[in-house]
Amino acid sequence: MKRSVAEFPDRAELHAILDPEGRVRVKATPGARQDTMKIEEGRLVIKTRAKPQDGAANRALCEMLALAYGVAKSRCQLIRGDTARDKSFRIEI
Repeated sequence: MKRSVAEFPDRAELHAILDPEGRVRVKATPGARQDTMKIEEGRLVIKTRAKPQDGAANRALCEMLALAYGVAKSRCQLIRGDTARDKSFRIEI
């Protein structure tokens, strides 16, 4: 059975939580049953199936953010929280 693609919040809502420098706060949960993304309390809550090994979960988060914001993966950068669940990413819009 094919797994469904994660549903993303509306782009207008996503842009509203970016700060003026293009940063977004993320609470990450690696190793989840399915990929999900939602907005709670002014930050993104993202669950990814990727395991937190060798940066795989961080790469998966960046890919999901790039898809959600409609930018290339190279325009998403992890700036804080490499090994933490609370992370900050910069999105170049």
